Amino acid sequence: MFTSTIFQKMSGPLRKFNRKNIILFLAILGPGIITANVDNDAGGITTYSLAGAHFGYALLWLMVPTTIALVVIQEMCARMGAVTGKGLSDLIRESFGIKVTFYVMIALFLTNMGNAVSEFAGIAASLEIFGISKYISVPISALLVWLLIVKGSYKVVEKVFLVACLVYIAYPIAAFMAKPQWQEVMTATMLPTFKANSDYMMMMIGVVGTTIAPWMQFYQQSAVVEKGITVEQYNFSRLDVVIGCLMAIVVAFFVVVACASTIHLQGLKIETAADAAVALRPLVGGYASALFAFGLFNASLFAACILPLSTSYYICEGMGWESGIDKNFRQAPQFFWLFTIIISISALIILIPNAPLITIMFLSQVVNGAVLPFVLIFMLKLINNKRLMGEHTNGPFFNIIAWATVLIMVILTCLMTFDLIFPGLFGKLLGLLPGR
Repeated sequence: MFTSTIFQKMSGPLRKFNRKNIILFLAILGPGIITANVDNDAGGITTYSLAGAHFGYALLWLMVPTTIALVVIQEMCARMGAVTGKGLSDLIRESFGIKVTFYVMIALFLTNMGNAVSEFAGIAASLEIFGISKYISVPISALLVWLLIVKGSYKVVEKVFLVACLVYIAYPIAAFMAKPQWQEVMTATMLPTFKANSDYMMMMIGVVGTTIAPWMQFYQQSAVVEKGITVEQYNFSRLDVVIGCLMAIVVAFFVVVACASTIHLQGLKIETAADAAVALRPLVGGYASALFAFGLFNASLFAACILPLSTSYYICEGMGWESGIDKNFRQAPQFFWLFTIIISISALIILIPNAPLITIMFLSQVVNGAVLPFVLIFMLKLINNKRLMGEHTNGPFFNIIAWATVLIMVILTCLMTFDLIFPGLFGKLLGLLPGR
């Protein structure tokens, strides 16, 4: 029912697949696909790798409801951008005031700094598999990222990002090379499996949490606005969102399958996505291992561009400063200086011997968990504001799906944050349940 509703909404001009519509769709293509796919970053790939390595196929069923949640949330952001012509930070400031906006911006800045550090950690780890030192890979990658954003135009940057999305095909190829039992894979995907233990619950929460992050909503809406997509073109933009979300979930699905059918089967223990790439080598051969490692490098470099860019967008929008890739340092100094500072600090932290990376990632997850429910509630209040959205507010069916998604995300995020702050307590509470 959900899928049919989505496709009915975007079927208007797409009913006639004539040359004009195809050209228009290709011109609009980008924000939805880029935003969804970049969420498969170093942290995301690591989470999916651990899910497959530790629990086999048991968490594959979670990909179905997660897809629905991702499509609902990203569709609303893109729709608000097309209808209002403003970014999410702009709308939050105008509707809820500068004080609320300021605190949201601070929280998002802190969590994205932690996430950006993890992306450069992913770059370092993936290229060390190929024998390249982090003291070479990290500075060069940071410089390339800076040059692309600061010296490139929006059209050039978007094309580079779309090409980066194609590289994610490395994961499906690696999964097929692992020769999984496809009947078991399909059964696990269609039939939910629940295990009442803290490790399984936290991994389930982690999979959902890494797939839907606060920065995504801000970047999605800002990209729609900067690209100049209007409400008349929005049916095509909605299709872009749906395709992007499906691509992202397919990648996540195959990462889990690749690790479940090899590392889990052999009973090996891993801690990171780089460990997974190394572990694959003796199990399915060097090519699959290299593909996995290259996919991690691509995902990390891709996200190292988008996360600082997203941060610059929403802070500048929230504070009323000029922003946009098509501008320059003189036109948007705060935008480009913010981007430069985030890139520089993130890369430098990785180069510090014995840097507390685990602590940084821990704090970023706590802040991320605390901010996400607020962002989703702000979004739903804005999308249902008739003065703001006119006839493009959520309908009853979409509101039910959206609020249910928010409620589930709030519960899961609170549980994840609780477990991060009080490690082990959640498992003890589960142990008190009847029948345990």
